[in-house]
Amino acid sequence: MAEFPNLSRRGFLNGSAAVGGLLVVPGLLTACSKTDSGSATGEGALDKLRKQGFVRVAYANEAPYGYLEGKELKGEAPTLHREIFKALGVDELKPTLSEWDGLIPGLQAGKYDVVSAGMAITPERCGNAIFSEPEFISPTALMVKKGNPKKITDLASAKEAGITVGVMSGAVEGSYAKGAGIPEDRIKTLQKPQDGADAVKGGRIDAFLLTGISLRWLAKTNPDTEVTEAFVPELDGTKQFSPGGAVFRKGNEDLRDSFNRELKKIVSDRSRYVQLLEPFGFGETEIPPADLKTADLCKG
Repeated sequence: MAEFPNLSRRGFLNGSAAVGGLLVVPGLLTACSKTDSGSATGEGALDKLRKQGFVRVAYANEAPYGYLEGKELKGEAPTLHREIFKALGVDELKPTLSEWDGLIPGLQAGKYDVVSAGMAITPERCGNAIFSEPEFISPTALMVKKGNPKKITDLASAKEAGITVGVMSGAVEGSYAKGAGIPEDRIKTLQKPQDGADAVKGGRIDAFLLTGISLRWLAKTNPDTEVTEAFVPELDGTKQFSPGGAVFRKGNEDLRDSFNRELKKIVSDRSRYVQLLEPFGFGETEIPPADLKTADLCKG
């Protein structure tokens, strides 16, 4: 099997009890598991969803992964999940907006059934919820001013040029920058993608580091910027491919397994995958390899 790392987009790196706000509440997890497994009635989570005719999904309003446009939920995750749940006999997605750090706590609390936000698969998060198999991988890129005046192409060139790089708060890109040898005083933390674009345009940072998918989308509304060719960063000599997937409550393994069976049909059909997700900047390069498995990513 090829080696794939566990760190990915917005993967929080500290080892505290609350990882990026994802609090472990053992009693709550146990209660949800008993209810959702349907052990008392023999009715599984998918059966319940089919009867009610909809699945409750959470999104963080981050394009192109999951966002509301008018009254329509769009993006990579909702589009893919809508296709999968229709195949499973559940025709409607009912969206709930959540702050990023509240996605998994809300899932644990039973506010929704699935997180549809392109969430990174990390060992820490696997301790709080269960993930589908990877829906996508995404290499990294840098947003710079139009014309790329510093001629930056990757993190090695960023280090050599002595530039200031912006990263999102708590996200794994900060570790990529440090791993490439960029001094901490040259790494600036930002709260939202648009903050990064604004900082580039305003000259407060020279480049903004994020996934190529996110940056290409962001550049559509920030014409004074451009995005470098995507590259695969390394940490301790290991390439980082940024895999993401759907997230389910613990106790909903049967629902996750049903979801995975339909997901496999789509990622195995390259033309279908591209047709569904190309409007959001995903193409063949984002299709996860067949030997990239969530179980391995969760082990770390």
